[in-house]
Amino acid sequence: MSLTSFGPANLIKRSAETHPLTWRLRDDGEPVWLDEYQAKDGYAAARKAFADMAQDDIVQTVKDAGLKGRGGAGFPTGVKWGLMPKDESMNIRYLLCNADEMEPNTWKDRMLMEQLPHLLIEGMLISARALKTYRGYIFLRGEYTTAAVHLRRAVEEAKAAGLLGKNILGSGFDFELFVHTGAGRYICGEETALINSLEGRRANPRSKPPFPAAVGVWGKPTCVNNVETLCNVPAIIGNGVDWYKSLAREGSEDHGTKLMGFSGKVKNPGLWELPFGVTARELFEDYAGGMRDGFKLKCWQPGGAGTGFLLPEHLDAQMYAGGIAKVGTRMGTGLAMAVDDSVNMVSLLRNMEQFFARESCGFCTPCRDGLPWSVKLLMSIENGEGQPGDIETLLGLVGFLGPGKTFCAHAPGAVEPLGSAIKYFRPEFEAGIAQAKPGVPPLARPIVIGA
Repeated sequence: MSLTSFGPANLIKRSAETHPLTWRLRDDGEPVWLDEYQAKDGYAAARKAFADMAQDDIVQTVKDAGLKGRGGAGFPTGVKWGLMPKDESMNIRYLLCNADEMEPNTWKDRMLMEQLPHLLIEGMLISARALKTYRGYIFLRGEYTTAAVHLRRAVEEAKAAGLLGKNILGSGFDFELFVHTGAGRYICGEETALINSLEGRRANPRSKPPFPAAVGVWGKPTCVNNVETLCNVPAIIGNGVDWYKSLAREGSEDHGTKLMGFSGKVKNPGLWELPFGVTARELFEDYAGGMRDGFKLKCWQPGGAGTGFLLPEHLDAQMYAGGIAKVGTRMGTGLAMAVDDSVNMVSLLRNMEQFFARESCGFCTPCRDGLPWSVKLLMSIENGEGQPGDIETLLGLVGFLGPGKTFCAHAPGAVEPLGSAIKYFRPEFEAGIAQAKPGVPPLARPIVIGA
């Protein structure tokens, strides 16, 4: 994976002032281990948090900085931290790092864990101090074997240096950290499904309320944050609120920087740390280099397979939650995918919906039955055997599986790209509808769900 720039972006150099997440990266892509990390001001923010800041002040600083979750949902981190109970008698509480990262076209957390494992550990250490959690878990996608090796080595280095374990930095605060590899399920990206899996249960989402802050791991107060979210914490504590807010471009309602990228048939697929508010066109043209010779951009997704498709004319949208919402979808993980003009949208959607149908936990009926139904319809259309009304049925499924209609956000994310693909490329779907033969009744369709 690339962290280099393309074209005019070559003029931009990573520094601690502008690239808090990535300035410590090595040019050779090797991990930054403890000695080098500390030589690059590593754990300085943790020492500041332990020596000079009250625990509630850490929470307030993160809240004032406006840090939002970087896993895709974008919930304010400081607000989430504030939901943890204040009762000091509840001394068993947990911090969970969501490192499941199963979203297709997304690999940002993997880079951080493989190359900067101590940045994540420092972020969790400061967060644990703020939340008064005595134990933490990094719930890691099972396929990330290299990240697991690097994280476990970094944890042992931190323990040996007195940065994890008992009486950290002479403060009397204890924090143990464990790396837990999952079994490879997309649904574990949902925080309560992750908690169930960590406990050894089936990875089904839980009913909320109660929320994890009240009843989480083994019934105890628990805070769950994404890898990139936690990696922002050291810089916020070390450099302050005003500095962090100054990083974003004018017009952005989100603060700080974000790991963004482009995959697909672009000249320079990769991953870059950029300020919120950069336009998608700048990301696509200046960093990703535009499409390869012989290919034309047909459409793109701004942040993973669970976000809606956008057209080339939408590239001027700013990359932050509100900016992407203005053109009709969600920013998601910020890792965009370019779809070239050789791709048939029906085939692409069939492939996507097969993934989402397979990854459904099966708990609620709309998701369990609706997603496989969409796959069957798409397969028929792909093979030129679709029936009149199939497109209307697919649109009905988009509505029936939308936000608020299912137990968790899996199904709404699964059907968002389907609805946008039909909106922008309906003729490709219509081309797969077989012409009805005279005298032959149609199959048991059309059925418009929720009409």
